Amino acid sequence: MGLPLMPKATAVWLVENTALTFEQVASFCGMHALEVQAIADGEVAAGIVGLDPIANSQVTREEIDRCEQNAQARLRLLQTDLPSPQSRPKGARYTPVSKRQDRPDAISWLLKQHPELSDAQICKLVGTTKSTIAGVRDRTHWNTANIKPRNPVTLGLCSDADFEKAVVLARGRRQIFSPDDQAPPPSVEDTSVENTMEDE
Repeated sequence: MGLPLMPKATAVWLVENTALTFEQVASFCGMHALEVQAIADGEVAAGIVGLDPIANSQVTREEIDRCEQNAQARLRLLQTDLPSPQSRPKGARYTPVSKRQDRPDAISWLLKQHPELSDAQICKLVGTTKSTIAGVRDRTHWNTANIKPRNPVTLGLCSDADFEKAVVLARGRRQIFSPDDQAPPPSVEDTSVENTMEDE
């Protein structure tokens, strides 16, 4: 099944104007349920104007009503002549040669600003390896003296949407492990990040 045009804006509208569950909105918009919950909580998509999928002939009011009455039901996208958004192929992200020297800067920024991210998530975001992340974290990277923490979105290494999704998923994972809203005990990885921050 294809996706609606402007999935995030459509999700914003559905959250604000229907009684659909997060899972139903997520399924229709090709998102994760935690992303939809973050939209409802105002943590992401701030400032995005909702896009009415009924007015755009992407779904009918009757279809929404049907799914509101059955949490297990899934919205069906109306077939249109409009081209559907192209999804990015799975696999490692290709990073242009001109950007590769920026990756250690991006890794350093992510380790300091978002220690909740796993090494696997950082690898996917900036197209790097776990050994490079370890080198930046423990200061054994060959170019450590010149590494300056910089946001990977502004460097063009990942999109804002991909970055938001990774952070939401990481925070959701922590909430699952700590239902009482208490931070989980620091892992070896988290401790290493703290040590890196204290050294500076």
